Amino acid sequence: MTTIGYCTALSSRSNFRTSWLVFETHRGRTMPGKSLFRRSLQIRAEISYINAEEAKKLVAGEGYAILDVRDKTQFERAHIKSCYHVPLFIENQDNDFGTIIKRTLHNNFAGLFFGLSFTKPNPDFVQSVKSQFSPESKLLLVCQEGLRSTVAASKLEQAGFQNLACMTSGLQSVKPGAFDSVGSTELQKAGKAGLITVQGKISAVLGTILICAFLFITFFPEQAEKLLQMAPAS
Repeated sequence: MTTIGYCTALSSRSNFRTSWLVFETHRGRTMPGKSLFRRSLQIRAEISYINAEEAKKLVAGEGYAILDVRDKTQFERAHIKSCYHVPLFIENQDNDFGTIIKRTLHNNFAGLFFGLSFTKPNPDFVQSVKSQFSPESKLLLVCQEGLRSTVAASKLEQAGFQNLACMTSGLQSVKPGAFDSVGSTELQKAGKAGLITVQGKISAVLGTILICAFLFITFFPEQAEKLLQMAPAS
């Protein structure tokens, strides 16, 4: 017969992070007249969500390493000097029929007009981070908008990492000169590429019209031909 004695939880807070100290005592009877006490200690860390200014303080004052989780294309356009790079998503070069169709549509729209790569989740993300950092390492995760870094931090927390922070609005919120950077553009502009950078909103609208026309002609050639015949001759 085994009984649980008691379980208590204590919490401590800092400016950036909340952690819980869980102390458990288990009482189990192993044989008549004798008891066995077993105690376990568990620490669970909460992810810190901070802005760009707080991120600078963590790096400069508390020794946090910067982990960039953007894809290779955005990383090469601009990244913080001396940061580490482990992409949460990698380029999808699979050649099954469904992926080929999706990649073709993507490259004719998002890829062409917005410069976005066709990607898939990186199956080796957590293992790649583990190969470079211990679970006790202090890591500041960054991406362009703040979404991928949040997902990445959650994965790493589940894998046992205890000192994690995320820049909530991503690198797009970083002011010029806030961090020393490397690349062909500024950090806050690294998420933009393709025709959208040349003609702005006009190219986005025209691009949408053109891709819709392309898809209509591709999948409905007979209807497209009839519409062309109805057009007035010059």
